[in-house]
Amino acid sequence: MEDIIRIQRTTVEEHIRQENAHNWPAVHDTFIQNDSAFYDVIPLHTHFAGFTGVKDFYQAADAAFPDFRVDVWAEYDLPGCSVREVTISGTHKGDWCGIAGSGRRVKFHLLAVYLFGSGENSAKLVAERVYFDNDTVLQQIRGTQDTSSVPDFVSHKASTSSMQA
Repeated sequence: MEDIIRIQRTTVEEHIRQENAHNWPAVHDTFIQNDSAFYDVIPLHTHFAGFTGVKDFYQAADAAFPDFRVDVWAEYDLPGCSVREVTISGTHKGDWCGIAGSGRRVKFHLLAVYLFGSGENSAKLVAERVYFDNDTVLQQIRGTQDTSSVPDFVSHKASTSSMQA
């Protein structure tokens, strides 16, 4: 079990490192590259199906927030599933939920669930599923809430290893 957790952590760390570098081919490479891959944005009730859908999600996110950054502050792992609590920050430059780029900064907390393949694909993501408060994002891009109202959380990365079922 510890080996699979280590492999998953390595994959997720590389995935997030490449997201922060905006190296989309390297991000895509962390996924299984077939129709079983998907990306779910739960607060938007949106499912991006297949590997093409995964790439479409990243294209849309990059267009909306081209300088976005992911900062991890907690991590949890079980065989087949890794969870990260993160803070996303960036500048709203393109369409998000029908709102054209405002140039305003956003900062919000997000929970990402990473689901892994099995067998020879156990080091690859089948899916990423994200949960966040989209109302916070919309208020920030409309200018009715400032990013300073979003608290910073203390990192729990060093103190949380793997959860036991």
